[in-house]
Amino acid sequence: MTTLAYTAGPVDDSIMNVTVGAALRQAAAKWGDAEALVSRHQNIRLSWNDLDAAADEAARGLLALGVGRGDRIGIWSPTCAEWTILQFASARVGSILVNVNPAYRPSELLYALNKVGVRMVVTARQFKTSDYHAMVKEVRGDVPSLERVVALGVEKTDGPDDLLWSDLLALGATVPADALAQREAQLDTYDPINIQFTSGTTGNPKGATLTHHNVVNNGAAIAGVLGYTTADRVCIPVPLYHCFGMGIGNLGCVTTGATMVYPGESFEPVATLNTIVDEGITSIYGVPTMFISMLEAPEFALLDTKTLRTGIMAGAPCPVELMKRVVDEMHASEMTIAYGMTETSPVSTATRRSDGLDVRCTTVGTALPNVELKVVSPDTGETVAVGEKGELCSKGYIVMPGYWEDDAATRAAIDADGWMHTGDLAVMDDNGYCNIVGRAKDMLIRGGENIYPREIEEVLFQHPAVAGVQVFGVPDAKMGEEVAAWISLREGAAEPSEDELRTFCRERLAHFKVPRYWKFVADFPMTVTGKVQKFKMREAAVEDWNLQDATNIVTA
Repeated sequence: MTTLAYTAGPVDDSIMNVTVGAALRQAAAKWGDAEALVSRHQNIRLSWNDLDAAADEAARGLLALGVGRGDRIGIWSPTCAEWTILQFASARVGSILVNVNPAYRPSELLYALNKVGVRMVVTARQFKTSDYHAMVKEVRGDVPSLERVVALGVEKTDGPDDLLWSDLLALGATVPADALAQREAQLDTYDPINIQFTSGTTGNPKGATLTHHNVVNNGAAIAGVLGYTTADRVCIPVPLYHCFGMGIGNLGCVTTGATMVYPGESFEPVATLNTIVDEGITSIYGVPTMFISMLEAPEFALLDTKTLRTGIMAGAPCPVELMKRVVDEMHASEMTIAYGMTETSPVSTATRRSDGLDVRCTTVGTALPNVELKVVSPDTGETVAVGEKGELCSKGYIVMPGYWEDDAATRAAIDADGWMHTGDLAVMDDNGYCNIVGRAKDMLIRGGENIYPREIEEVLFQHPAVAGVQVFGVPDAKMGEEVAAWISLREGAAEPSEDELRTFCRERLAHFKVPRYWKFVADFPMTVTGKVQKFKMREAAVEDWNLQDATNIVTA
């Protein structure tokens, strides 16, 4: 008798019916003066009582500005304490926090703000080489919904109604606590609370919309998998704008009393290693490239990371040998691999600390509690047999309500029975453990960042010398995948240099989307029906650029 590729995590009573704001209140009531948040680069340390009070202060400031339930509030900043305070403050007033990627360029910022009708943006002054204030000034006239900008730091933007973060907090003092309590009493755990942009079928990002119920319970579930208690200190070098940081990072700690520790405004391997040592870190999060960078850092051999116990490697295919090194050399004996997507809050599967090392190194685990999984035929939609390849689907509290104001895209992703179609190809074994073997969707993942080739292609089509372009992923030992571009030139056009094309892209795209590899071709491999065969380009690229070693890396 054929066993179908279906499994379900245990159905238990762990599901919580609380809002994000209420979860923080409960944490403050339970753990009070225990350390909740450490932002090392800011020299900030907050207790649970401190964080709760700071969130209330900012929430009352939002009320003073007339922020309503369901209003979209953008946050454009690298990791900082204010990011997290706004996360809880916006939740307490029932507004929807819109996560803007810190690497966005003006065109991407403009698209995001208009797509969801952002009313207010809280922004950092700058990040690395990005001048946020200048980019906001460039696009704001084309964003009808944008009323004001709140600037972190001491330099205000130039709009007549713009404020500093300190002004927002001062306004909070004018709003009584009762007004905030009344607003919170109106909220429902199924209210949308967060919008995160993820690649779409048209090449433009879609706004994955998540609820209190989605993110609180997923954070709690992962914290349960990792066995968190108040004794745990969790290093979060992954960006807060992604579910990895603000979801299972922040909320996993809030629901268990573990301490959130930010090593810097963005990932830097030595700063993260020093944080592990100095803060007595017990759990570390990261995409594979982060762990590679830490292990390869010259300082690694000089540091003692023996306080590490567990953590999560996720966000991209995880090389088996890398997982073994993290367990052996970083001493994270209970290290796990997790799998999911923004649309599932984000985690749907995880290995367990009790799993053997081989299982933890070669699979992405099995279903979380209260989550169902199945593998279906991409052609028929029928569940395939155990051991057969098909599209992985997930179901349960983790599934988003939909993409913001995009019913067609929502219906394409979530079927009538509530199954989220991931677009990833997987094989499930007899015990319900899954191995990701490819992607049905034309998307690549570089260092944990989802990249949709169409978006890059559309930018390169704007170059006056480009007649045709195809973008695809090629294997890379460190980043998982790198971006490659094949280009055909317009007749009579001079061949541009690679540096010229890179500069052209950098001015229009986030840095991680800029192709690393370039090739000029007369035409592209195609089927008899005229469909481009990107798999043939990938095969040729492996030979052209000697990427055979990266191709052979085994991942979970």
